[in-house]
Amino acid sequence: MTALDLDAMAWPAPAKLNLMLRVVGRRPNGYHALQTVFQFIDRCDRLWFDVRDDGVIRRVTEVADVAADNDLTVRAALALQRATGCTLGADIRYEKILPMGGGLGGGSSDAATTLVALNHLWRTGLDEEALARLALPLGADVPVFVRGRAAWAEGVGEQLTPIELPEPWYLVIVPKCHVATGAVFSHPQLTRDSNPIKLADFLRGDIANDCLSVVRHEYPPVAVALDWLHQRGNGRLTGTGCCVFAEFATQQQALTVYQQCPAAWQSFIAKGLNQSPLALMKTAG
Repeated sequence: MTALDLDAMAWPAPAKLNLMLRVVGRRPNGYHALQTVFQFIDRCDRLWFDVRDDGVIRRVTEVADVAADNDLTVRAALALQRATGCTLGADIRYEKILPMGGGLGGGSSDAATTLVALNHLWRTGLDEEALARLALPLGADVPVFVRGRAAWAEGVGEQLTPIELPEPWYLVIVPKCHVATGAVFSHPQLTRDSNPIKLADFLRGDIANDCLSVVRHEYPPVAVALDWLHQRGNGRLTGTGCCVFAEFATQQQALTVYQQCPAAWQSFIAKGLNQSPLALMKTAG
């Protein structure tokens, strides 16, 4: 793939799954100390960027309930401009596939793809470390999307250790509700003092999500979907969102359960990935 190809084509913003999530403390600034495991899936938003000479950053795609000034893609582009002194701008358009409030990282992934793509298109020359530092103020999940490798994460989710995991097939169900991360983390019943574990504990099967009980209680559609999945596999919650998932060894196994999903539900199957489509695109380019 040539640089010209990268200039012209759509940039992927992949989803992630949190394969476990522990809340191990609370910092003086109110942020929670976490342990989690990120793995990507091959379900992506797609973004296009048209470079402007006048320095204007403009979102040209309408997104319901998200003002352009609050859009993470616009904020990411402005952050890159400020950090590098770049005088170029961009028109940003995208095809939104990942649900908001789903726990799949859609907004964070869109922001990371914006940073990576405009760093290339504007020729601003930041390396991955610099882009990851720039990404963190945009959201705790944004750095993992910039780096694009499955990771064991600590801190607020930004202290990343790349790991190699099996790459199974997942069935993901999107219940009809929007789970607000802030509401979950401020809930009085949230467990905030779980004992920290090691990566080896996760690999041996410690896959608990401390946010699960709160989300199940407050968002009944999530509980219904989890109960349905538990009858067919090990249903799990990703992050603090509404999406639930189950893991299967083969695509056919995932497809068989997918075909049993009630017609009214939004669901899909996806491949687990240790290297994200965005990272593969960077490598190819």
